[in-house]
Amino acid sequence: MMTQINGVSQNSFQLDGINVKNNDFNELANELQKKFGKDYFQTHGNHCLWMRPSGFYTNMESLKESGFNMLLDICGVDNCKRPAQEWPHGKQFEAVYHLLNMETHQRIRLRVGLDETLAIDSVMPLWAGADWFEREAWDMMGISFKMPDGSFRKKERLLTHHEFIGHPLRKDYETTHNQALSSSAPIYFEPDLTLTEEQATSREWINIGPSHPATHGTLRIMAEIEGETIKRCKLEIGYLHRCFEKMCETHLYNQVIPYTDRLNYCSAPMNNIGWCKAVEDMMQITIPDRAKAMRMVLAELSRVIDHLVCVGTAAVDIGALTSFWFCFEQREKVYELFEKLCGARLTVSLTRIGGQASELPLGWVTDCLEVIKGIRKSVDELDNMLTRSKIWMDRTKVAPVSAKDAIKWGYTGPCLRAAGVNYDLRKASPYYFYKDVDFEIPLGASGNAFDRYLVRMEEMRQSLRIINQVLDNLPSGAIQVADKTVSLPAKSEVYTNIEGLMNHFMLIMKGVQPPVGEIYSATEAANGELGFYIISDGSKRPYRVKVRPPCFAIYQSFSEVVNNKLIADAVATLGSMNVIAGELDR
Repeated sequence: MMTQINGVSQNSFQLDGINVKNNDFNELANELQKKFGKDYFQTHGNHCLWMRPSGFYTNMESLKESGFNMLLDICGVDNCKRPAQEWPHGKQFEAVYHLLNMETHQRIRLRVGLDETLAIDSVMPLWAGADWFEREAWDMMGISFKMPDGSFRKKERLLTHHEFIGHPLRKDYETTHNQALSSSAPIYFEPDLTLTEEQATSREWINIGPSHPATHGTLRIMAEIEGETIKRCKLEIGYLHRCFEKMCETHLYNQVIPYTDRLNYCSAPMNNIGWCKAVEDMMQITIPDRAKAMRMVLAELSRVIDHLVCVGTAAVDIGALTSFWFCFEQREKVYELFEKLCGARLTVSLTRIGGQASELPLGWVTDCLEVIKGIRKSVDELDNMLTRSKIWMDRTKVAPVSAKDAIKWGYTGPCLRAAGVNYDLRKASPYYFYKDVDFEIPLGASGNAFDRYLVRMEEMRQSLRIINQVLDNLPSGAIQVADKTVSLPAKSEVYTNIEGLMNHFMLIMKGVQPPVGEIYSATEAANGELGFYIISDGSKRPYRVKVRPPCFAIYQSFSEVVNNKLIADAVATLGSMNVIAGELDR
């Protein structure tokens, strides 16, 4: 698939003499090896570079100019408990960057060893989407960022509160050390010196959330308004922070699965799948075909209900109540399918490393086919109610986002495709059986709330197509790999022979143990690219986990998107972005 961005097909890139004309992994690997020598290495199919802070910005600028146009993630790592030979350039701390070439589908990870100052050049001038990722890296790890003029970025808390002391993802920060907040931060805007006294006095500030219905109790928008127009706004998150990444360091790999349920809780199975796939890729495990097919069905059902929640609640937020019932009725039917499979509805923990937690119960496939018939009918009815409604169009054809800006901010998923960028991991880097099923990728044109709605509506129909095809060709066989170091033995073996009992005991006590190394693995979740960066030290627990949630990059752009727009437009925009605080706050 060749993606055109701003009308230009970029099927080759050049980096100071490096010229790669296609997405061939080995070709890029050879070129990077020539340029960076021992500072280039591969791990689990990823291109990785070790870099020093000196000259870092120049290298990042070159990478962007050569086609790596998407900054996916930035995080910090504290290496104090790892062997010194694994430290990049002998430094205890490092900043880790993930870049994507959207044309060739190539990815590069850059690891930058930091000295005692923990300072590195900010890449915000290159990618606006670096804003929150850099703030997060300082908040969680204490990494400071320098601007091109030599000044340091303001050190602002993002996921923790303003009274918090320390950096919680450092290894010397105890997991049991809680810090309570005593008082909320007041709203404060720096004086705008470009305004006359009369203009300044005409402005007021308001809180939109967290108690406002449109923010669902989890977001706070501090807005400076003139009449009903937003002139400036600040965003406050962290109301739903559950310490996901810190907890991963203290639990076995399979024990992390329930925590992933609580990232995007509107489509929990997709989080389960993304986590297990990352660990399986690291361990070079190929799960059985039946497990792959089951995961695809569960993922697409989850995509559908996530979009139903988005459309239904966004419609309620701007006054269209009736459509909400159509959406949530079908969502409940999917929850009933989940309940029949595992006993849970919202937070399901359906997967296990190496396959699935349980086999499909008798009659489940028939029930699923009936449910998707009902969903298809409801989507058509929802389409008839909203798509051609003049009121709906007037309320949602607001706050457009261009393809260039969407890429600049790091959009993925429906919000990116609504801006006209044809990028979906199921097509660009297909996993499981996605390359074998027939489906299309819907695109918008202007990137406004109406386009996001249209994209999600069509994506639901395409997901139903995928489910039908997979269920019509559902493989038989095992749902777990036949490896006693990965999968629990059958209960009959545990109860009847000592070997089965011991295998069960050892796996429960020690868990799976991936080899020493690191991986970044991504799946196409409901809101975009869900990526897990995992560092393994060979033990039964992850050394470091960083989740790349799609909502994080999308929501940080909200202040810019709604600038000089009406408050009503901001509500419509927020609903169409489908910000799920569980994955936003971790």
